Amino acid sequence: MTTLAQLIDILTLEPIEVNLFRGQTPQDERHHNRIFGGQVIAQALMAAYRTVEGRACHSLQAYFIRPGDPKVPVLYEVERSRDGRSFTTRRVIAIQHGEQILNLAASFQVDESGFEHADPMPDAPAPDSVPSEIARAEAMAGRWPDRLIEEIRRERSIEILRVDPVDPIAPQPAAPNQQVWFRAAGQIPADAPALNQAILAYASDMSLLSTCARPHGQTWMTGLQMASLDHAMWFHRPSSLSDWHLYQQDSPSASGARGFNRGAIFTRDGRLVCSVAQEGLIRPRAPR
Repeated sequence: MTTLAQLIDILTLEPIEVNLFRGQTPQDERHHNRIFGGQVIAQALMAAYRTVEGRACHSLQAYFIRPGDPKVPVLYEVERSRDGRSFTTRRVIAIQHGEQILNLAASFQVDESGFEHADPMPDAPAPDSVPSEIARAEAMAGRWPDRLIEEIRRERSIEILRVDPVDPIAPQPAAPNQQVWFRAAGQIPADAPALNQAILAYASDMSLLSTCARPHGQTWMTGLQMASLDHAMWFHRPSSLSDWHLYQQDSPSASGARGFNRGAIFTRDGRLVCSVAQEGLIRPRAPR
């Protein structure tokens, strides 16, 4: 998995020309079949930020069009759709091999005060009471494949604590909701709000799609084909990913080989900072 230093590095895009940027995938991730979707969303958001001044992203909507190839760079082309007095709109197209792999629309706003209300954070066990992914994996030594345990033991950019995990090898049907604590595996500069948002976007794609598979007692390791189709985020309030955030997730519906998932992200002290929605492909993998 990508370490935090590697993640920050790949989110620092290379400018190629006006409105054109290049992003890379970390070397140790290039053996995978596809680029992690959260990486492409985060890089696309950072590309948009490179053309915006003095405004923060309040919403984005992205469509995954083709799997990304981790072995080659991604070109991000930014279209400056509108620069208004209060709002700025950007469209970003991610390109590989001459074809679109993702397009993203993002809206940015000047800092304004206004009415405020928010849903309260649901009850959840404190993060220090939830076993780590490594502790779970080591408790399953002998039952889980060695390659899975070794993958979980690797240093990574985002720490995840699953409150009600499903066994990936022998899943049982469960309710279509879950709680996950997550944070960056290290400190993110406090004066980098765009970077914090991009890392939040990256992390938001790490567990959400699995929510719609829970009622069916299936995981990607039991032969389930899963892929994100779209991803939307609304940033309500700034936060620092250096501390724990609760990711409350549910899946109201699955039909037509698609699963719909929603997420609400809260700071440890209970502030709602982001809402997420995603639809993904979910179907039994065809036998080879």
